[in-house]
Amino acid sequence: MKISNIETFFVSRFLVVRITTEDGTEGIGESCYWSYPKAAEATIHGFKDALIGMDADDIEHIWTYLWRYNSAFRGNSIGGAISAIDIALWDIKGKRLETPIWNLLGGKVRNKVRAIAQGIAGNNPDEYAIGAKKVLDEGFTALKFTPMAEEWAKMSYTKMIKFAIESVEAVRETVGWDFDIGIEIHRNMQPHEAIVFCEEVARLRPYFIEDPIVPDSVISMGEVSSKMKLPLAVGERNMGIWEFREYAEIAKPAFFKPDIAVAGGITGVKKIATLAEAHHIKISPHNFQGPIATAACIALGVSSPSWDVQESVQENIPPRRDMTDEIIELKNGWYTPSEKPGLGLIFNEKAPSIHPFQPANVPPPIREDGSVGLR
Repeated sequence: MKISNIETFFVSRFLVVRITTEDGTEGIGESCYWSYPKAAEATIHGFKDALIGMDADDIEHIWTYLWRYNSAFRGNSIGGAISAIDIALWDIKGKRLETPIWNLLGGKVRNKVRAIAQGIAGNNPDEYAIGAKKVLDEGFTALKFTPMAEEWAKMSYTKMIKFAIESVEAVRETVGWDFDIGIEIHRNMQPHEAIVFCEEVARLRPYFIEDPIVPDSVISMGEVSSKMKLPLAVGERNMGIWEFREYAEIAKPAFFKPDIAVAGGITGVKKIATLAEAHHIKISPHNFQGPIATAACIALGVSSPSWDVQESVQENIPPRRDMTDEIIELKNGWYTPSEKPGLGLIFNEKAPSIHPFQPANVPPPIREDGSVGLR
């Protein structure tokens, strides 16, 4: 089971890695360093010479070896590369042993995973309500959205808060109270703004407040968390158990948001989920990538006690739908794990030519005075 080849592919902005062993077994993984995916790709190829000839079964050893490779530098290009490689190795192990990855992780603690819908937006509260109604009609019981106007950076403090509160009110009135609403601030508020917003929105009983401020400092996030008196969700930009340990001890969130395609793959996020369990923290993974990352999440989701809601993206339309032969079943707001070996998916080699590479281009918002806003 020695590694004989490592290949990378771009499908639009999605970076896929394929690892092949000497007996021809193939495994696929996905990276989520989506802002700079070429850097993650270069890192994967930087690992290639070290990986060729290693035993694909030794996943834990390979993870630690790569994490400490070249003097243990940090960064999401490294995390994204290790994550993609790790997922592919678990896919190989599952195929070799002819069993789903979730079975290798200890079997099921649940039979399905609740999805939390994403993607609704609006220029006014009524438009948010329309999007929420669609999600409700599709059978979801949870929704995460950002109640921020498109031009939020140019709004006054009072107008920005007013718009956000009214948008959450519109969604709550639409979905009722037997429904969970996650609020994603998207790092768009200053600490004092986030604290005031949380105080006013508390009456609408949000499931969590995600990234109320930029995650530049765990200490700053902890200060906001101690004052906002609502469940905090953090971690989509973080990797490894060490960074999540600091959040657990300083910010004391209710939810961790690890991205399996940047936080350390299946090996890394399994440990993060165990760390969460020890602190009574729930896992609601960041996931807006492709079906490979989703399949890896669901394998962990059905086998990890601390897993809660799984972020849902539209994988039934291109380019995501063209990436693999099939996708994890999502029905009435619930994911059902695959019973097939490994991830249960096969990479579509035609997808890169159908959807050529598209680099990210998301400039930060600019305020009226010309300065850079947050995000």
